[in-house]
Amino acid sequence: MKDRIVVLGAGYAGLAAAKRAARRLRRTGARVTLVNATDRFVERVRLHQLAAGQRLPDLPLAGLLSGTGIELVVARVVGVDPVARTVGLDAPPYTVGYDLLVYALGSGSDVAAVPGAREHAYPLATGDEAALLRARLASEKGPVTVVGGGLTGIEAAAEFAAAGLRAELLSAGLVGPGLSARGRRHVHRALARMGVSVREHTRVTGVGPASVLLADGDELRAGTVVWAAGFRVPGLASAAGLTTDEHGRMLVDRTLRSVSHPDVFGIGDAAAAGYATRMACQTGLPMGVCTGRAVADLLTGREPRPARFRYVWQNISLGRHDGVTQFTRADDSPVDAIMTGATSAAFKETITRGTVWTIRH
Repeated sequence: MKDRIVVLGAGYAGLAAAKRAARRLRRTGARVTLVNATDRFVERVRLHQLAAGQRLPDLPLAGLLSGTGIELVVARVVGVDPVARTVGLDAPPYTVGYDLLVYALGSGSDVAAVPGAREHAYPLATGDEAALLRARLASEKGPVTVVGGGLTGIEAAAEFAAAGLRAELLSAGLVGPGLSARGRRHVHRALARMGVSVREHTRVTGVGPASVLLADGDELRAGTVVWAAGFRVPGLASAAGLTTDEHGRMLVDRTLRSVSHPDVFGIGDAAAAGYATRMACQTGLPMGVCTGRAVADLLTGREPRPARFRYVWQNISLGRHDGVTQFTRADDSPVDAIMTGATSAAFKETITRGTVWTIRH
């Protein structure tokens, strides 16, 4: 019987893993199946643009997989059985079997962290969520309150302000905590110039239909609340009995194989490699490439090589014509060097387009 490789999730990590494995195993007859909830590739790093009303490139997975021999199954994963080596789906064929599994289901917004967030806030972690928020902002021209001072929150608040909306940004700590002092200063100056009201060290403890409740007891009136305050991973790995960390991320070794089930690889946001890996396409894409290579190595009798990562920069857009490129050490800690303005914006756009080109080719 042909070896069966099943990849769950067609984000940056999963798509890269499937395509690399298929290319390296082309002559072996191995079957690669890619399971994804939608038939489109979602550029997650552009979702704030989509929510703000911009048109994004349409990227059908069928086109990105053309000529690879990869079978695409459009369905949601409902369970994994590592004993039977099967994956349960909510649509035909309902069950797929595997010899090697790549778990790349990513992460979603943590709307369960605060009462009312699930019912009244708009998350921004999937294409469907961004489209829903886009429709809301098109019909409701009132103010936007963005909760979360990380990269998603910063980019969303700036994009909304650039679209002519009155935006407010609330952060439980510093805005841009992973940036250098120079980087944070530029972010603050840019947001102020765009009219974004910024409140740091302001923890939200509840969300209502037209307000947010703060930890100090204050209640702020709010129009549309955008939730960008943290992410959570699916509970499928933990439910399947795979070893996970306290956040539900699959624990993997240096080759990105599960520490409890060596026939399962974990990559992207839903995996924890025992060392710092930021939730970003900058991490997911190389993880996918390394895993595609490791899968091919295993099936052709070679020992997989350890995955090695080093960070170089973080790119943050501040509208379409400004940004901050924060240069970093290999461990992702910031150095004092930054690039800003139109140069940074153009640099990020080049990297973003180049990422899609890399996945395509």
